[in-house]
Amino acid sequence: MEPLKIALLQISPRETLAENLEKGLASCRRAKELGADIALFPEMWSNGYRIYDQPVEDWKAEAIPADSPFTEAFGRLAAELDMAIGVTLLETWAGGPRNSLVLFDRFGERKFLYAKVHTCDFDVERNLTSGEDFPVTVLDTAQGPVKVGAMICYDREFPESARILMLKGAELILVPNACPMEINRLSQLRARAYENMVAIATCNYPGTVPDCNGGSSLFDGVAYLPELSGSRDTCILQAGEEEGIFIAALDLEQLRAYREREVHGNAFRRPTKYAILTDTQVEPPFVRKGRRK
Repeated sequence: MEPLKIALLQISPRETLAENLEKGLASCRRAKELGADIALFPEMWSNGYRIYDQPVEDWKAEAIPADSPFTEAFGRLAAELDMAIGVTLLETWAGGPRNSLVLFDRFGERKFLYAKVHTCDFDVERNLTSGEDFPVTVLDTAQGPVKVGAMICYDREFPESARILMLKGAELILVPNACPMEINRLSQLRARAYENMVAIATCNYPGTVPDCNGGSSLFDGVAYLPELSGSRDTCILQAGEEEGIFIAALDLEQLRAYREREVHGNAFRRPTKYAILTDTQVEPPFVRKGRRK
């Protein structure tokens, strides 16, 4: 079995929806030329995550439906290229738009629509509607089926996000992103992959985009191999700040064998001990009013 190749489209947005559509389609075509099985966009590609430099009502007006011509164009292209595509958008929604990801398989079928659950409510994202669930789907790729889920940016800071996806069977978590990927955030991704034995592919905007710095990455979650005396680096790829399309190769056979024999993930959990996690009446030890995204 060949590695599953994931194209991280670390590209800068243009000024309009039409221009982002044009650049996005061209980037997907280039990803296919590079051998990709899946192409992933950074967060909110439809408007380039431009929600900080304009009035709230102005960027809300840029929201589009999940079945808009913009989104469906990527579905048609997925079928044409025989390549799965995860495209992101500011999605029209009652009460306030959503920060969403639509995943198309290589036949152009929409496999799921995921809306960011942990919106950054300490900042301008308080004007968004948060999602309600973490879906997992079996994605048909040229390298065979793979169980895929998603988080978006700030979702990674909550261990529950990746844990739920793992419990639903996810082998690969796609993570569109729009923030500086410094050592601590990269460490969060590494930890989520390690503790759940899942691969995590993150696509960020390049350093030419305000408050972003590239660093798109793939952590494969495989910390130990029988032939090694110690642990291994689970980082398969980490991009620099420059704009580009970065191909990360995931060894699914290795990951699946690892999940069968190792002790992380769901192997020795004690769910009956975790009731406090869902107790909404517990008073937190501190309340943080906010910080930079």
